[in-house]
Amino acid sequence: MKKLTTIGRILFALPFALFGINHFLMLNYYLGMLTSFVPLGAYTIILTGIMLIAASISIITKVLVKFSTLMLAVLLFIFIVTIHIPHLYIDADKTATIIALLKDISLLGGSLMIFGIYSEEKKTGKNESI
Repeated sequence: MKKLTTIGRILFALPFALFGINHFLMLNYYLGMLTSFVPLGAYTIILTGIMLIAASISIITKVLVKFSTLMLAVLLFIFIVTIHIPHLYIDADKTATIIALLKDISLLGGSLMIFGIYSEEKKTGKNESI
């Protein structure tokens, strides 16, 4: 069972590294997605990319997992509030916006679950975490 949870943890973390790399490779695309709620333009996108890559590495290596999953959850919540919800009112294609919104809600839930698992491990002293 531990092998499956390890695979699950890595599969959860890997896309965040790819999303982070995309923030550098597709900077103009992400600039087009920004709403007036997001300050500093390209700097925010680059910082976000760095944070996504750092969270991915942290979750995979199991170093500072509680911090990185909580930071990731906050970051995803900010995406939901400042990007996805405003785009529900801006975009003509609501389907793509709703899919992106639901994806980030799901990832937020996964991040909070991993945070909770690692928090419980600290309380109980058991090393059964993913």
